[in-house]
Amino acid sequence: MKLKKLAFGIAVAALLPAMAQAQEVILKVAHFVPPTAPGHTKFIAPWCDKVAAESQGKIKCQIYPAMQLGGTPQQLLSQVRDGVADVVWTLPGYTPGRLPVTEVFELPFMTIGQEGGSRALWDFVQKYTMNEFTGLQPLATWVPGPYNMHLRDKEPRTMADLKDMKIRSSSRLTTRLLAALGASPVGMPVTQMAESLSKGVIEATMLPWEVVPATKVHELTKFSVEFGGEHTMSTTTMIFVMNKKKYDSLAPELKKVIDANSGRETSAWVSAQLKSADMGGRQAVVNHGNKIYQIPADEMAKWQTAAKPVTEEWVKEVSAKGVDGRKMVAEAEALVKLYANTK
Repeated sequence: MKLKKLAFGIAVAALLPAMAQAQEVILKVAHFVPPTAPGHTKFIAPWCDKVAAESQGKIKCQIYPAMQLGGTPQQLLSQVRDGVADVVWTLPGYTPGRLPVTEVFELPFMTIGQEGGSRALWDFVQKYTMNEFTGLQPLATWVPGPYNMHLRDKEPRTMADLKDMKIRSSSRLTTRLLAALGASPVGMPVTQMAESLSKGVIEATMLPWEVVPATKVHELTKFSVEFGGEHTMSTTTMIFVMNKKKYDSLAPELKKVIDANSGRETSAWVSAQLKSADMGGRQAVVNHGNKIYQIPADEMAKWQTAAKPVTEEWVKEVSAKGVDGRKMVAEAEALVKLYANTK
């Protein structure tokens, strides 16, 4: 009997390495920016390193930047839902209508501060819009820095100066905002932006500072406009999501690692990482000799008034789908105020 137990123990011991190997998980992580962009170097790669360390190497990432898994940025949400990728970073604005209530944070003059806005967005999603994330496990949701306007050769100072200007937009609500301001918005993902600027297909683009160097926007433009005030005139929502079946398949101890690197504070951390890159992006514009200027407060007040119909249209749109749009705006505003300027 002792010999049998010894033989069984030896057999189990021999199997342990194979069992440990079987528990290892490789996550295919896909996103749309180059590997030199802050979103990759300051967020994606460090997040992957952290979960690898905390899982003792049992969770590893294979990162596919710049759409290396194929497809277009507009397909990232479908790719993670279908299991082509296990985890993706994307903008809901790339797939209009897929997360219609979540986009409330993209309404003009909604957010205050990046980290606070990101915490507010996470809480809002958890309370009101998890039904929009069917098939997905949210890991982080955040707002980047304010979207500035970067222009090829014009220097608009007033709303009237924007009339009929072809300006790149990253989301449908930014598109509506630009139209309300009198411009001619052109929706496109960031991957098409540089070529469109260089060829004059667009005259300007809306973009946060941190994205500028990796996309070489400072080399394709001469002017950059900042929009002041407590509330951010224009931003987008961003999401870092995992395929739900992949998440559910993880061993309990590995789920704990993912959970520890998800949530409200992870969302704020991502936003802070990108915020730290904003200074570098702005400095790249300065170093290139471009002119940066601000729209004064009295002029911005006119822009804010002009933007109000965008919010009203959104309220009517989602209310027609059975959602209390007015309540959603009020709830988002309350959360933004709760977390305003938190670090």
